[in-house]
Amino acid sequence: MSSNTTGAAAPPPAGPGNGPAVSRGEFDALFEAVRTWGRWAAADRGAWNRVTPEHVRRAAVLIRSGTIVPLGRPWNTRPEADNEKPALHYMSDLGDVEAPEPSTYKDFLAVDYHGKGVSHLDALSHIAYRGRLYDGRVARGVVDAGGARFGAVSALGPLVTRGVLLDLPAVLGLKWLEPGRAVHAPDVIAAEKALDVTIGDGDAVLLRSGHLRRRRETGPWNSDAVSAGWHVDAVPLLAERAIALLGGDGDSDVRPSPVEGLHSPVHALAVAAMGVPLLDNLDLEALSAACAEAGRYAFALVVAPLNVPGGTGSPVNPVAIL
Repeated sequence: MSSNTTGAAAPPPAGPGNGPAVSRGEFDALFEAVRTWGRWAAADRGAWNRVTPEHVRRAAVLIRSGTIVPLGRPWNTRPEADNEKPALHYMSDLGDVEAPEPSTYKDFLAVDYHGKGVSHLDALSHIAYRGRLYDGRVARGVVDAGGARFGAVSALGPLVTRGVLLDLPAVLGLKWLEPGRAVHAPDVIAAEKALDVTIGDGDAVLLRSGHLRRRRETGPWNSDAVSAGWHVDAVPLLAERAIALLGGDGDSDVRPSPVEGLHSPVHALAVAAMGVPLLDNLDLEALSAACAEAGRYAFALVVAPLNVPGGTGSPVNPVAIL
């Protein structure tokens, strides 16, 4: 596979594991079953309202070795099959712009981060289903060219809570889940048993599919067309466990989507129905190794998005601490 041009690498064929198929009617019933509209006064924080000072203290107790594992991918300025809108980075001062002594060196950063190439957080203003954001807010009424007046990333602020790594390749003895492989509720139960961890209220759940390991060994592909991720039938279990955050080394959704007419159904359920922000495109390879070495798959997780008023999300470099 080519690794330096967009579209040059054909996506791998989707395996048979992205089903079962779900009709829009079935999806709408699922949306109603898991939605939490009207639950919190600070509605634009959504499920982050679940994380209390007690949750933070519980997360802090998990810090034993002091090992810090960053989870963000490197800033990706290369056009590739999964990075059609590369980030920008250039030098704006090479010691020759300002007055001398001391000389200064400056750079410029910019990014269209909602995609497959940048680790980022999706705020509640990022996703609407049938025209409505989380809590039933009409998207056209609160999101315009000036940004979001509800559900902005600035309303979320930093999060410190217990993180749980569901390392499916480690559980299954695989290098990675093949693109197109869906993760279902029984996979969660099996992973919890194998990894001796149980998802609880206020947790951040991170799904490792091995996406980055596959990319590094075989080259990039169009993961918007085919990728491993959650099937919608796993979402009721996650809702029952009252999670605060969902993330992974992909963007949570299995692709191709099993739901007719919906490209990102897990995004719709998590963000628009449940008020659960999403962490997309993490690098979980070092965390997988650290958890295996420590013999535990729960840790303190710190997520600090940029304070962007009106922003629909933010690039992030979350940190796990074991």
